[in-house]
Amino acid sequence: MRVSEKKTVIETKALTRIYSLGDSEVIGISSINLEIAARELVVLKGNSGSGKSTLLSLLSGLDRPTSGELKVAGHDLIKAPEEQLTRFRREVVGMVFQNFNLLPTLSVLENVCLPALLAGGWPEKIEPKAIDLLQWLGLGDRMAHQPAQLSGGEMQRTAIARALINDPAIILADEPTGNLDSRNGQLVIQLLAELHRTRERTVIIATHSNLADAFATMEICLKDGMITDTTCEV
Repeated sequence: MRVSEKKTVIETKALTRIYSLGDSEVIGISSINLEIAARELVVLKGNSGSGKSTLLSLLSGLDRPTSGELKVAGHDLIKAPEEQLTRFRREVVGMVFQNFNLLPTLSVLENVCLPALLAGGWPEKIEPKAIDLLQWLGLGDRMAHQPAQLSGGEMQRTAIARALINDPAIILADEPTGNLDSRNGQLVIQLLAELHRTRERTVIIATHSNLADAFATMEICLKDGMITDTTCEV
Protein backbone atom coordinates (compact mmCIF):
# COMPACT_ATOMS: atom_id res chain seq x y z
CA MET A 1 0.00 0.00 0.00
CA ARG A 2 1.39 3.40 -1.02
CA VAL A 3 0.69 6.59 0.86
CA SER A 4 1.03 10.04 -0.70
CA GLU A 5 3.94 12.12 0.57
CA LYS A 6 1.95 14.92 2.22
CA LYS A 7 -0.85 12.83 3.64
CA THR A 8 -1.29 12.38 7.37
CA VAL A 9 -0.80 8.66 7.81
CA ILE A 10 -1.40 8.43 11.59
CA GLU A 11 -3.85 10.53 13.56
CA THR A 12 -4.94 10.11 17.17
CA LYS A 13 -7.23 12.22 19.33
CA ALA A 14 -7.43 11.78 23.12
CA LEU A 15 -6.17 8.22 22.63
CA THR A 16 -6.25 6.38 25.94
CA ARG A 17 -5.54 2.81 27.01
CA ILE A 18 -6.30 1.72 30.57
CA TYR A 19 -5.61 -1.81 31.78
CA SER A 20 -7.60 -3.46 34.58
CA LEU A 21 -5.55 -5.38 37.12
CA GLY A 22 -7.88 -6.88 39.68
CA ASP A 23 -9.53 -4.00 41.49
CA SER A 24 -7.05 -1.43 40.22
CA GLU A 25 -6.40 0.30 36.91
CA VAL A 26 -3.10 1.00 35.17
CA ILE A 27 -2.84 3.77 32.61
CA GLY A 28 -0.87 2.67 29.54
CA ILE A 29 -1.32 5.95 27.66
CA SER A 30 -3.57 8.91 28.38
CA SER A 31 -5.14 11.46 26.00
CA ILE A 32 -2.55 11.19 23.22
CA ASN A 33 -3.08 13.69 20.39
CA LEU A 34 -0.77 12.95 17.50
CA GLU A 35 -0.34 13.52 13.76
CA ILE A 36 2.37 11.81 11.73
CA ALA A 37 2.83 12.42 8.02
CA ALA A 38 3.76 9.73 5.54
CA ARG A 39 7.48 9.02 5.09
CA GLU A 40 8.59 10.34 8.45
CA LEU A 41 11.16 8.55 10.56
CA VAL A 42 9.80 8.96 14.06
CA VAL A 43 11.79 8.22 17.19
CA LEU A 44 9.48 7.49 20.10
CA LYS A 45 11.48 8.02 23.28
CA GLY A 46 10.81 7.33 26.93
CA ASN A 47 11.86 5.18 29.86
CA SER A 48 10.43 1.75 30.54
CA GLY A 49 6.78 2.11 31.49
CA SER A 50 6.37 5.42 29.66
CA GLY A 51 3.81 3.97 27.24
CA LYS A 52 5.91 3.38 24.12
CA SER A 53 4.96 -0.27 23.63
CA THR A 54 1.31 0.46 24.45
CA LEU A 55 1.17 3.14 21.77
CA LEU A 56 2.79 0.89 19.17
CA SER A 57 0.39 -1.94 20.02
CA LEU A 58 -2.52 0.40 19.33
CA LEU A 59 -1.01 1.77 16.11
CA SER A 60 -0.44 -1.78 14.84
CA GLY A 61 -3.95 -2.96 15.62
CA LEU A 62 -2.65 -5.54 18.09
CA ASP A 63 -4.60 -3.88 20.90
CA ARG A 64 -7.69 -1.70 21.11
CA PRO A 65 -7.90 1.61 22.96
CA THR A 66 -10.15 2.28 25.93
CA SER A 67 -11.26 5.59 24.41
CA GLY A 68 -10.33 8.22 21.86
CA GLU A 69 -9.85 8.23 18.09
CA LEU A 70 -7.27 6.33 16.04
CA LYS A 71 -6.79 6.34 12.28
CA VAL A 72 -3.83 4.72 10.54
CA ALA A 73 -3.37 4.89 6.75
CA GLY A 74 -7.07 5.64 6.31
CA HIS A 75 -8.23 2.81 8.59
CA ASP A 76 -10.39 3.65 11.57
CA LEU A 77 -9.00 1.22 14.13
CA ILE A 78 -11.69 2.08 16.67
CA LYS A 79 -14.57 0.91 14.51
CA ALA A 80 -12.78 -1.81 12.54
CA PRO A 81 -14.11 -5.35 13.04
CA GLU A 82 -11.59 -8.05 13.88
CA GLU A 83 -11.44 -9.35 10.30
CA GLN A 84 -10.49 -5.90 9.04
CA LEU A 85 -7.88 -5.52 11.79
CA THR A 86 -6.31 -8.84 10.76
CA ARG A 87 -6.06 -7.64 7.16
CA PHE A 88 -4.70 -4.29 8.35
CA ARG A 89 -1.93 -6.00 10.36
CA ARG A 90 -0.95 -8.13 7.38
CA GLU A 91 -1.02 -5.48 4.67
CA VAL A 92 -0.52 -2.00 6.14
CA VAL A 93 1.97 -2.32 9.01
CA GLY A 94 5.13 -4.35 9.49
CA MET A 95 6.25 -5.06 13.06
CA VAL A 96 9.80 -5.50 14.34
CA PHE A 97 10.06 -6.68 17.96
CA GLN A 98 12.83 -6.64 20.55
CA ASN A 99 12.59 -10.43 20.96
CA PHE A 100 12.52 -11.09 17.19
CA ASN A 101 9.44 -13.42 17.44
CA LEU A 102 10.77 -15.86 14.83
CA LEU A 103 9.30 -19.36 14.70
CA PRO A 104 12.10 -21.70 15.85
CA THR A 105 11.13 -24.69 13.69
CA LEU A 106 11.10 -22.72 10.43
CA SER A 107 14.09 -21.68 8.36
CA VAL A 108 15.01 -18.04 7.84
CA LEU A 109 13.40 -18.11 4.38
CA GLU A 110 10.24 -19.78 5.70
CA ASN A 111 9.93 -17.23 8.52
CA VAL A 112 10.11 -14.38 6.04
CA CYS A 113 7.61 -15.97 3.63
CA LEU A 114 5.04 -16.84 6.30
CA PRO A 115 3.16 -13.51 6.61
CA ALA A 116 2.68 -13.32 2.84
CA LEU A 117 1.47 -16.91 2.70
CA LEU A 118 -1.01 -16.22 5.52
CA ALA A 119 -2.25 -13.22 3.53
CA GLY A 120 -3.08 -15.54 0.64
CA GLY A 121 -0.12 -14.82 -1.63
CA TRP A 122 1.21 -17.23 -4.24
CA PRO A 123 4.31 -19.14 -3.07
CA GLU A 124 5.99 -18.87 -6.47
CA LYS A 125 5.84 -15.07 -6.19
CA ILE A 126 6.57 -14.81 -2.47
CA GLU A 127 9.77 -16.85 -2.32
CA PRO A 128 11.75 -14.82 -4.91
CA LYS A 129 10.72 -11.63 -3.13
CA ALA A 130 11.83 -13.04 0.23
CA ILE A 131 15.14 -14.12 -1.26
CA ASP A 132 15.71 -10.60 -2.64
CA LEU A 133 15.00 -9.08 0.77
CA LEU A 134 17.32 -11.48 2.57
CA GLN A 135 20.12 -10.86 0.07
CA TRP A 136 19.64 -7.10 0.47
CA LEU A 137 19.96 -7.56 4.24
CA GLY A 138 23.13 -9.61 3.91
CA LEU A 139 21.51 -12.95 4.76
CA GLY A 140 21.80 -14.67 1.41
CA ASP A 141 23.93 -17.46 2.90
CA ARG A 142 21.70 -17.95 5.95
CA MET A 143 18.33 -18.63 4.34
CA ALA A 144 18.27 -22.37 5.13
CA HIS A 145 19.32 -21.85 8.76
CA GLN A 146 16.94 -21.91 11.69
CA PRO A 147 16.78 -18.97 14.14
CA ALA A 148 18.81 -20.80 16.80
CA GLN A 149 21.73 -20.91 14.35
CA LEU A 150 21.77 -17.13 13.91
CA SER A 151 23.36 -14.30 15.85
CA GLY A 152 21.13 -11.68 17.45
CA GLY A 153 21.84 -9.23 14.64
CA GLU A 154 21.00 -11.84 12.02
CA MET A 155 17.73 -12.67 13.78
CA GLN A 156 16.73 -9.02 13.82
CA ARG A 157 17.57 -8.60 10.14
CA THR A 158 15.43 -11.67 9.44
CA ALA A 159 12.63 -10.01 11.40
CA ILE A 160 13.01 -6.86 9.29
CA ALA A 161 12.74 -8.91 6.10
CA ARG A 162 9.61 -10.57 7.48
CA ALA A 163 8.13 -7.16 8.30
CA LEU A 164 8.71 -6.03 4.70
CA ILE A 165 7.40 -9.08 2.83
CA ASN A 166 3.87 -7.68 2.37
CA ASP A 167 5.11 -4.22 1.30
CA PRO A 168 3.68 -2.32 4.28
CA ALA A 169 3.52 1.46 4.19
CA ILE A 170 4.44 1.69 7.87
CA ILE A 171 7.17 -0.06 9.86
CA LEU A 172 6.75 -0.14 13.65
CA ALA A 173 9.86 -1.17 15.58
CA ASP A 174 9.52 -1.79 19.32
CA GLU A 175 12.94 -1.57 21.01
CA PRO A 176 14.57 -3.24 17.95
CA THR A 177 18.08 -2.89 19.42
CA GLY A 178 17.20 -3.94 22.97
CA ASN A 179 18.73 -7.42 22.71
CA LEU A 180 21.68 -6.45 20.51
CA ASP A 181 25.22 -5.28 21.16
CA SER A 182 26.09 -1.73 20.12
CA ARG A 183 27.52 -2.72 16.72
CA ASN A 184 24.51 -4.78 15.67
CA GLY A 185 22.17 -2.22 17.20
CA GLN A 186 23.68 0.51 15.05
CA LEU A 187 23.42 -1.72 11.96
CA VAL A 188 19.72 -2.39 12.56
CA ILE A 189 19.01 1.34 13.02
CA GLN A 190 20.89 2.10 9.80
CA LEU A 191 18.79 -0.48 7.95
CA LEU A 192 15.57 1.06 9.26
CA ALA A 193 16.84 4.50 8.24
CA GLU A 194 17.60 3.17 4.77
CA LEU A 195 14.06 1.81 4.50
CA HIS A 196 12.80 5.30 5.28
CA ARG A 197 15.19 7.02 2.89
CA THR A 198 15.29 4.74 -0.17
CA ARG A 199 12.05 2.75 0.09
CA GLU A 200 9.94 5.66 1.27
CA ARG A 201 8.46 3.94 4.30
CA THR A 202 7.04 5.61 7.36
CA VAL A 203 9.17 4.24 10.21
CA ILE A 204 8.42 4.56 13.92
CA ILE A 205 11.10 3.37 16.33
CA ALA A 206 10.25 3.07 20.01
CA THR A 207 13.48 3.12 21.96
CA HIS A 208 15.17 4.20 25.17
CA SER A 209 18.53 4.55 23.37
CA ASN A 210 19.99 7.40 21.31
CA LEU A 211 21.09 5.29 18.33
CA ALA A 212 18.29 6.52 16.04
CA ASP A 213 18.39 10.19 16.97
CA ALA A 214 20.64 11.22 14.07
CA PHE A 215 18.17 9.76 11.54
CA ALA A 216 14.94 11.08 13.02
CA THR A 217 12.72 13.53 11.16
CA MET A 218 10.42 13.69 14.18
CA GLU A 219 10.86 12.90 17.87
CA ILE A 220 8.09 12.15 20.35
CA CYS A 221 8.77 11.92 24.05
CA LEU A 222 6.48 9.93 26.33
CA LYS A 223 6.42 10.15 30.10
CA ASP A 224 3.85 8.46 32.34
CA GLY A 225 1.71 7.64 29.32
CA MET A 226 1.55 11.20 28.01
CA ILE A 227 3.41 13.20 25.38
CA THR A 228 5.71 15.76 26.92
CA ASP A 229 7.30 18.76 25.25
CA THR A 230 10.40 18.51 27.41
CA THR A 231 13.62 16.83 26.29
CA CYS A 232 13.48 13.09 26.82
CA GLU A 233 15.62 11.78 29.64
CA VAL A 234 16.29 8.09 29.05
